[in-house]
Amino acid sequence: MTEKEKPMTAKEKAAAERAERLRKQLRENLQRRKAQSRTRKAADTKG
Repeated sequence: MTEKEKPMTAKEKAAAERAERLRKQLRENLQRRKAQSRTRKAADTKG
C-alpha cells in the first residue's frame, strides 16, 4: 500500500477533522469581517 491508500488512525482522523473545522471557521470569520468592513466603508462615505 502507498501512503495515500493507508487507512488513517483514529488520531490522524481526529486531527484532520479538527483542521477541517478550523478551516471552515476561519473562512466564515473572514467573510463576516469583510462584510463588516464593507458596511463600515459604506457608512463612512454616506456621512
